[in-house]
Amino acid sequence: MKPVAVAIICKTPAPGKSKTRLSPPLRPEECAAISSCFIRDLSKTIHELAADGDVVGGAVYTPFGTEPALRKLLPDGFHLTLQGEGDLGARLLKGTADLIEAGFAGAILVNSDSPTLPKAVLSAAVDAVRAGDNVVLSPALDGGYTLIGLSQTYPRLFDDIPWSTPEVYALTLQRAREIGLAVANVPGWYDVDDAASFAMLEDEWRGISPAFADPRLVGADAQATFAFLREREHAMMRA
Repeated sequence: MKPVAVAIICKTPAPGKSKTRLSPPLRPEECAAISSCFIRDLSKTIHELAADGDVVGGAVYTPFGTEPALRKLLPDGFHLTLQGEGDLGARLLKGTADLIEAGFAGAILVNSDSPTLPKAVLSAAVDAVRAGDNVVLSPALDGGYTLIGLSQTYPRLFDDIPWSTPEVYALTLQRAREIGLAVANVPGWYDVDDAASFAMLEDEWRGISPAFADPRLVGADAQATFAFLREREHAMMRA
């Protein structure tokens, strides 16, 4: 049985170019540092999932030439796929197509902003991709989606979507209806991409589960991210 690729779609962290919407409350160098933590933690969860079955972890990344820096953040054996040009939709489409053309049974692309994404959500997405020809979505709290999974490519699914807006998930459902593509939803999660969601992450670090989440879901143990938050809090207390 061919494995399913579960890949983080990401930009190799660099000060001033990573997670800029988190500044404030973070400084630019802190934004790059926490971006590295997010990738470390999410890739660790994917790696644990891969150990359980026919899954290969990966990253659909940019920019070209940053492979050595990115590999330092990823577990051994992760499959690297260079992003294409264009808007997020074009990059999601090309990343999916490249992974399927590489011989994987399907591709699940996960945003890099969800360090505590539960392994159970990823596992459900893999099962849904294997279940048939559909689009698999994990709706995000902000109106987008945390992951998208496909076993075939559908360019129309990504057309004319106003990315980074609260309409992304709803419009993707509309596109799926237009092309007669079934939708399989898996449990939703949240993206850490602004001050409000950063506060939610801090709450989770302190043991407060997200209010919107299914109480049966347990967030991943984001060790690198939580260590960053702990060190930041200590530094602020010393200042």
